[in-house]
Amino acid sequence: MKQTIRKSPAKKLLSSIAVSCSITAAGMLAGCSSSDNSAKEDIPVVNTSADLVVYGKIFTSESGKIVEAFAVKDGKYVYVGDKKGAEVYVEAGKTEVVDYTDKGLVMPGCGNGHSHYMLGYALKSIGTLIGLQDDSEKLLKEIVPAAVKKARAEGATSIFAQGWRLQSLEANMPTRLDLDAICSDIPIYLLDEECHKALANTILLKKAGIIKEDGTAGRTTLRGGEIVTDADGMPTGLLKEQAQTYVRSFLDNDNLYTLGKATANLAEIEQYMHSVGYTMYCEGWGNYFVNTNYYQAAQELDKAGKLHFVLGLPYEIESWMDMDEALARAIDAKKFETTRVIPRWIKLLFDGGVEAGTGIVDPLYPDGHQGIANWTEEEVTELTRKANANGLVIHIHVMGNKGVNQVVNAFVNGGQDEMRNTLVHVRNVNTEDYLRMSQHNIYVTSGVTWHHFPAGAVEYIREHGMTPVGYEDKAYPFKSYFDYGIPATIHSDYPALSGSPDDPFGIMEIAVTGVLWSENGTPLWTEELVSREEVLTALTINCAKQMFVEDERGSISTGKYADFLLLNQDVLTCPVNQIHATKPAATYFEGKKVFSM
Repeated sequence: MKQTIRKSPAKKLLSSIAVSCSITAAGMLAGCSSSDNSAKEDIPVVNTSADLVVYGKIFTSESGKIVEAFAVKDGKYVYVGDKKGAEVYVEAGKTEVVDYTDKGLVMPGCGNGHSHYMLGYALKSIGTLIGLQDDSEKLLKEIVPAAVKKARAEGATSIFAQGWRLQSLEANMPTRLDLDAICSDIPIYLLDEECHKALANTILLKKAGIIKEDGTAGRTTLRGGEIVTDADGMPTGLLKEQAQTYVRSFLDNDNLYTLGKATANLAEIEQYMHSVGYTMYCEGWGNYFVNTNYYQAAQELDKAGKLHFVLGLPYEIESWMDMDEALARAIDAKKFETTRVIPRWIKLLFDGGVEAGTGIVDPLYPDGHQGIANWTEEEVTELTRKANANGLVIHIHVMGNKGVNQVVNAFVNGGQDEMRNTLVHVRNVNTEDYLRMSQHNIYVTSGVTWHHFPAGAVEYIREHGMTPVGYEDKAYPFKSYFDYGIPATIHSDYPALSGSPDDPFGIMEIAVTGVLWSENGTPLWTEELVSREEVLTALTINCAKQMFVEDERGSISTGKYADFLLLNQDVLTCPVNQIHATKPAATYFEGKKVFSM
């Protein structure tokens, strides 16, 4: 507990007689001199010492405030302010003191508002990675055969891979027959880099009813998705949007992604997060493998005291599912909640990607087509109403400006403002929708890693008619959210957008400059670039708000958990093109060091 003593004139006289005073462990005020205190000065007196005291340039994320020191006791900040005030919390031989003055910035731990770490790390243990530049020849002659060989050796019942890029394969797109020639008895599922398209072999398509057992065409249409067919009406094996999520549900997912693998992945994810400065993140899809093993593994680790970050878990509902049955499963997943595991969201995919031709846009694409809508506005309104009433937040992927308009309508008409319903990614927003988002406490987690474009990308988009006319270089706003007072966070969407940075400071540089340092690029849509302080706000306190933990985390403030970073440089003053080189020299979670260089 802390008390404040204001000196009276008499007490001031007495203290002026003494050159210095020393108070033992009962008072813990050491080395006070008459010159240090005045009649107007408040002197903190504490009845306990701190476990840790840190000095340095400290960005608190409290309205951009900078302080000199803080003290930590039992995992929480007990003092935040100037160095002199922190010194009274130091007890020789008991308090650890870290003097980080002039070494780099001290700041709260960062958050990632939407990332698929579960999928990305699962692939390292259950699947195969495909390179962005890998063409059809390499895929069919090297990558898939190697994956099949591995699967046979391990007795696997599914073959899973991810990472192919449309532009690398479209000149000679592989078919199910090409995959069958390599392996026809084990289901093969090859997911693209954006997680919106997939290739499958015939046995998997038969399991899903896309092809009948007699080899003729089965189901060739699916709401919210496209089952690509050839001139004879036979499925080719290429699946888009919700068609690929539907087919994936027919994999042997319980054997593909077990509880043991989920537990091992969480340990790897935690280690990585701490190494780059994340102490919280919202998973993009908690039930990706159509089970809740990731939920259960996180819960068990936290109860055992082995989870050292905050995990938000959305339960995805697909448009081909029965809404009420799926909602019941999402509500049931709340049983996995613990102190650091928060299963509070429902994830929806409203449309696809604008550049992929599947975003819901206005005006239409140059060739006159519209993207793929997975849901109607009325359905999202109804689901938002039901979800919010059951304490669940809608976390919705939406890219095109018309899609954003319809989702905002649904949130306004069906949602509860205090539930912080969230738009994810968001390529374009109509001006009137910014205001409504602000008025109804609608959150946005923005993918600023899309904000960088290599040289010639805008021209390529224009020449190929990949966006509505006028939107080629107007992609992924960010500053507008701050201007309108919309709570905005940042995400990396890992492992989607392979090649883009996943760490907070690599992302930060793009948000400030509009350029990825490793590319020969030019800034995109410079009007939407932001200040360094705004990026840090999005990465810290705003992410904590998105995850409903702002009273406990996200800023350096008395009473909150001490999740903080000691950075190797000052990201507020270093050269702007060197922000990406920033790394945590140490990461602390609840007052304990969990990573150091």
